[in-house]
Amino acid sequence: MKKIYALVDCDAFFCNCERLFRPDLRGKPVIVLSNNDGCTVSRTIEAKALGIEMAAPYFKIQKFCEENGVYAFSSNFSLYTNISSRIMKTLSTLSPIIEYYSVDEAFLDLTGIAEPYEYAKRIRQTIAKKIGMPVSVGVAHTKVLCKVACHFAKQRPELAGVSILLDQEKQDHYLKNMSVQKLWGIGKQRAIKLRLMGIKTAKDFRDYKDIVRIQQTLTKVGRQIQDELRGHICFPLSIEIEKKKEIMSSRTFGSSVFTKEILKESIATHASEVAKELRSQRSVCMEVTVFIRSNPFKENSSQYHRSTKHCFLSPTSNTFKIINTALQCLDRIFKPGIEYKKSGVRISHFQDSAEATLSLFEPADTVKEEDLMLVMDKVNLREGKESLKSLACGLNNITWKMNQRLKSKRFTTRWHELREISCDYVALK
Repeated sequence: MKKIYALVDCDAFFCNCERLFRPDLRGKPVIVLSNNDGCTVSRTIEAKALGIEMAAPYFKIQKFCEENGVYAFSSNFSLYTNISSRIMKTLSTLSPIIEYYSVDEAFLDLTGIAEPYEYAKRIRQTIAKKIGMPVSVGVAHTKVLCKVACHFAKQRPELAGVSILLDQEKQDHYLKNMSVQKLWGIGKQRAIKLRLMGIKTAKDFRDYKDIVRIQQTLTKVGRQIQDELRGHICFPLSIEIEKKKEIMSSRTFGSSVFTKEILKESIATHASEVAKELRSQRSVCMEVTVFIRSNPFKENSSQYHRSTKHCFLSPTSNTFKIINTALQCLDRIFKPGIEYKKSGVRISHFQDSAEATLSLFEPADTVKEEDLMLVMDKVNLREGKESLKSLACGLNNITWKMNQRLKSKRFTTRWHELREISCDYVALK
């Protein structure tokens, strides 16, 4: 039996998360901005119709947004990830085999479903009813074709959010009307190389005979994308969530930082965040990298960008060890008199915590230390982020926190930020 996959992709996910708690914004242009309210990372159809581009700097379009009634929001990842988990949990009830591809996308295995189109409609209706999130569903025999189907489900209103690409005639029609640049895994730079070979549409790419040249130009992955367009599965569903191979936490400061003390607080906070995520996937790390940099867009100030790393002999996931190591790294690269704008911590070279290779020359995490980390994680999960933290992180991050002037409330993850509803009491006669 030939495989049938479905891609479920949330429409303008960040924007529609905001609309869930602001029904007055339905049908109105909405955008969500990146960290520090820098540029657009999500746009509704109405915002796109006004000509607002993806990654448009907000300071350039702010006046335009105000004049045209565009509602702008700062990124609210606490809200978005919570809504995402609810969507994925709902999808898991609709298919036993599911790959969580990203925060707003998932692949489902629909093999054996008698009416894939009707089932795709049911998926869309279920998410709309239980979560309130509009989604597009693309159904095909491979992941790449699912991406193509989902692209047209979003672009063509007459499809009502569901597109099926199971027969050759429809595939030919869709691929002929799709730029090769829009293909999953191709992008702008690869598309330029393909155009030099006379390949302009997705259909041109699928039908190109010289597979050796395709592999030379786009590597093995490019040839696999071509095979997927031909209906051959090269990217099967990955049910198990792969552990990350490195974790990084970094942030551009809302205002410039000049002192080492404040930089230390930011580095300690980043180190705490990566350590927590490391433990969540039951891993330990062997390497910590710290970087700091000045503002590259401020031409009149001294430019400075440095990084350094430390390698452990025995791997660790202990927050306090990682913080101490990161601060030692900061000592090596800090330079007085610089106007710092960003800092970050990256950990890498992971091992499974249950199978870590220990060293004779450096003590490993003790059972007491591991228990302490477990208690910290449980308390922070129950009571809220940073309820327990190292004093090195500072009492607050007001000096170096991000600009999020337009951030909405965390309606689903904070008791004191729950949505308030007022109802007028009407006496029944």
